[in-house]
Amino acid sequence: MTELRWERMTGPELKALAARDALAVLPVGSLEQHGPHLPVWTDSFCAHEIALRGAAAAGDLPVVVLPPMWMGLSEHHLPFGGTITLDHATFHAVLRCVVRSLLADGFRRLLIVNGHGGNKDPLAVSTRELAVEFGIPIVVTTWPSLAPKAIADTLTTQPGIQHACEGETSLWLALDAAQVRKDRLEAAISNPPPDPPPGMVRFWSFEERAPRTGVRGDPRAATAEKGEAILAAVTQALAAAMRDKALWSTPDDVWTPGRGQR
Repeated sequence: MTELRWERMTGPELKALAARDALAVLPVGSLEQHGPHLPVWTDSFCAHEIALRGAAAAGDLPVVVLPPMWMGLSEHHLPFGGTITLDHATFHAVLRCVVRSLLADGFRRLLIVNGHGGNKDPLAVSTRELAVEFGIPIVVTTWPSLAPKAIADTLTTQPGIQHACEGETSLWLALDAAQVRKDRLEAAISNPPPDPPPGMVRFWSFEERAPRTGVRGDPRAATAEKGEAILAAVTQALAAAMRDKALWSTPDDVWTPGRGQR
């Protein structure tokens, strides 16, 4: 089997991949509470596993998957303990250093696979700015958005992935069931307030949005079979995106002096 993991490869092997215009994939997650039943590295672990499976499903496309970036923007989870977070300026700076390093190594395409909801807006801004600054295609996806209908059809108590919920717990049961504290599933149930009005944006902590346990959704409904179904749908969608040439064109150099006079 072709090696896909950056950390297991040698410098010359990675140099050869860069010469083939290999796609570099960066999983991005977080280190934050996931209720009383799931480990704090859930988002990073799931993003990494999905990236690896997507790369394997991409066939003969040269792909290499970096170790996960395990800190994200998670200050909203601090009230429940176990959370390590970055601020936005540091988050962007770390991403920028990754991109500069990839360019120095000869890689010229980057796909970011995100597993944490709190990273979505910061990643949208950062990838836009970094693509323009460095002139390479940088694409970001948050994995539940890859197959929302398949996920909704699989879950029985909620319409999509929430937090430490039926969906995320099902993924753990499929990937590493020993990490799920099954005796704590009943204690994980919370009674979250309704979602805020659509179109309104403000900061909410998870003490406000998921009182008592920090969980949104019902992990009691989770099964390994649901996890496998979600993984299969997301993996195939990710592999298709890796092979979609429309995503990997060079960004327009809009900041070229006189660009607006053409």
